[in-house]
This record gives sequence, C-alpha cells and structure tokens, in this order.
Amino acid sequence: MNKSATGLLLGSALVLGLSGCASSNQSPTGSSASPWYQNKVVCGIAGGLIGGGLGYSVSGSSDEETGAAIGAVAGATAAALLCKSPDTGVADSDGDGVPDDIDECPGTPAGVAVDARGCPLDTDGDGVPDYMDECPGTPAGVEVDARGCPLDSDGDGVPDYMDQCPDTPAGVEVNALGCPANLVLRDIHFAFDSYELTDDSKQTLNVVAERLSANPNVSVRVEGHTDSVGTAAYNQRLSKQRADSVAEYLSTQGVDSARLTTEGFGFTRPVASNDTAEGRAQNRRVEIAPIENGSSN
Repeated sequence: MNKSATGLLLGSALVLGLSGCASSNQSPTGSSASPWYQNKVVCGIAGGLIGGGLGYSVSGSSDEETGAAIGAVAGATAAALLCKSPDTGVADSDGDGVPDDIDECPGTPAGVAVDARGCPLDTDGDGVPDYMDECPGTPAGVEVDARGCPLDSDGDGVPDYMDQCPDTPAGVEVNALGCPANLVLRDIHFAFDSYELTDDSKQTLNVVAERLSANPNVSVRVEGHTDSVGTAAYNQRLSKQRADSVAEYLSTQGVDSARLTTEGFGFTRPVASNDTAEGRAQNRRVEIAPIENGSSN
C-alpha cells in the first residue's frame, strides 16, 4: 500500500469514527435511537482501521508483526478518544452508561443494570448486587451470605432472623419457627380418672422444662388428648384438665406461665386406632407445640 492509499484509509476511518461517535448528543439515559454509547462498535472499527493504517505506514510491508503491534496500540488509543461521551468528553470503558470519571464501579459486566454511580443495582440493600443475588427481597438489616441469602447457622432451613430455636441439632425436623416439631409426650401418666401427674411423669416434664428454659423466646401450647372410652364431653373436659396440669407443673420448674397456653382435644385427634388397647394407649397423650407470638392457632 502506498502513502496515498494509507492517507485515504486514515481519512476515511476518521470520518467514519467521528460521524459514528458524535451522531447523537443524547445522554446515556436519553431516548435517542442512536445514543453515543450504542455507536462504540463503530468507534472500535474506526480505531482498528486507524491503527492498521498507522502500523503499515510506520513499519512498511517488510515487518508485519511490528506493524501490527504499533497498529494495535494506536488503534486502541484512537478508539478511546473517539468514543468519549459528547456530554462529558470522557470515555465509558465498561459500557454501562456512566462515564469513567464518575464511575465508582469500573469493569461492570456487560448488560448489568447500574445506578448513577455506575455500580450494579442492589435492590434489597444486602450488599450483594441483584445480578448475583439468589435471595432477592431480603429484609433490611438481615445478615446474608455470599449468595445474598439470609444466614442459617444451624442449617435447619429456617434463616437465623426467623429462627426461634437456634442451634437445633442436625437432622431434627423443625416447624416454620425453626423449632422441633410437636413434642409428643407419651410417658405422661395421670392417676386413674384424674388429672394428677404421677412422679415418673414429673421426671419427664423436668427435661421439657429445661429445654423450654434454654429457648426463652419460644411460647408453647400444651395439648391434651384422650382415647375414645367415655363420652365426648367427658373426654374433652379431662383432656383440658390434663393439659392444664402439665402447664402448671412446667411453671413450677421455672417456665414463665405467659409462654404457656393449653387446649384439650378429647378424642378428636387420634393418632392410632381406638379399637385396640395399643392404639388407645397411643391416643392418650400430651403434646407440646411451639407457637408464634403466643398464638394458639
């Protein structure tokens, strides 16, 4: 290529680059169909042509590698100069619509939505940008992991900020509060036709009281259940009296009575058949159900 051809090539490239990069004076947030940042491809092509022409004219055809190297540097410089914002005169290296001189987060991946500072959006403010956040909508102030999900220290599936029973042992089934599912007390016995606790039952309830004392934020409902022997009204009344008896004993062991509610279900919620002695024995039970905010639902 002779010098005339090289000059023509350079002149054409400059015209192409300038016309492409300056074709719109809209800001990155404007509504023009051809804003300046959408013409960066044109600027890149122009830079490449400029670089190629300069490399050839400087080195000649005898040393193509040297010419290519010089052309690459020159082309990159030319493209950066041509692709400046018409508003600020500053380049936007990562193409996020925020000029480099005010971009606080350079190198944003292509296509990621950013704020006015040029930083990826973080809608829930948890420190993990939206495009990486696997748990959007985290409540304000909740500590999250690298995925943007609330911490769950005991791994029970209930995040720490909702977990009313932290440090639940691994593998233990929990309810929505992060507490072990209903504790069924089958070793609670009463005197015949009575709601007076036996001594062995009190030993079992001592363990329950210790567990409740270790989780002071948990309120519970003590539920009484019977078998089907006798009338519905009789069993309903007896089941409530037995639930009350358990709650009263737990209170004597240091559990705040405000955390305890009681309910009797009679024989309306059997867990086994009432047609056999074994089944009836299973149905005569007391359950401790963790509840939220003292609700008895």
